[in-house]
Amino acid sequence: MSIGKSVRLFLADGTPGGLLTAEIMNWTGHVVAAPRSDLAALLKRPEATRTGIYILLGDDPNSLGGQMAYIGEGDDVSKRLYQHARPEDRNGKDFWDRAIVLTSKDTNLTKAHARYLESRFITLAVQANRARLTNGTAPPPIVLPEADVSDMEYFIEQAKIVLPVLGVNLFRSPRATSVGSNTETTETRKDSPLFEMAVKKLGITATAQEVDGEFTVIEGSRARLAWIGDESHSYVGLREKLEHDGTLVPDGPAMRFTRNHVFASPSAAAAIVVGRAANGRKDWRVKGSQTSYGQWETEGVEEAMKQGGSNV
Repeated sequence: MSIGKSVRLFLADGTPGGLLTAEIMNWTGHVVAAPRSDLAALLKRPEATRTGIYILLGDDPNSLGGQMAYIGEGDDVSKRLYQHARPEDRNGKDFWDRAIVLTSKDTNLTKAHARYLESRFITLAVQANRARLTNGTAPPPIVLPEADVSDMEYFIEQAKIVLPVLGVNLFRSPRATSVGSNTETTETRKDSPLFEMAVKKLGITATAQEVDGEFTVIEGSRARLAWIGDESHSYVGLREKLEHDGTLVPDGPAMRFTRNHVFASPSAAAAIVVGRAANGRKDWRVKGSQTSYGQWETEGVEEAMKQGGSNV
């Protein structure tokens, strides 16, 4: 049985697109996020003057729907943000349009803690491969006392819960189980069974899993060698992106996924696999059965409605 978390959000100016803060009950960490247009308001906040970590996010012009990111640390984060707000010809950064600041409410984060967090967050971002980092190199991990390492790892785990709530998926690794299981938790299904789709005449088989609400095609899956569908379809650009960044590579008469990859929908994943538009809700099936993704997705809905109706 999964354990719930309470994330408290505060919209500082009353709008969802403006400056906001986020925190978790019983976590000493504190997050402030703001668009670049609200940078002046962010710099005035006391959290920005503390020791902490900051993340700069923006669109990647060289990638379809991709992001660029920079991760840094500072004794006074506001000074670092001020420097990055300068034009690039004055050693600033032009790419970013949103800033995220992670600090501690109890002000107990030290410079060593911040450097440890910076190194770990960069490593996690590289592993997740969801954005192109503009950091030159990842600083080596700082050696901390065992107790401090434990505290910082807990800080990271909580940050990985809060940040996706703010739409920041930079550290969400597209993991998937290597062995399929059709079992479910007693109340909620965090990870799905393995799904499979095949083009038998081409000898192509791909596997996928819905992990933490995201549809992920698993490393080693195979896809059609080339796109054969409508050339004006939006998925053509996605296919080109995956080939360009090395997610899809030639492997004999087909293409092969070199890493787990998260798709916006089962249909997007299916289209990349078969090389044309496809209905992922029908085409992906639970491995070893004829149950489609759509059927699996709605399992238990009727029973839940009946139970709910009995309580009215």
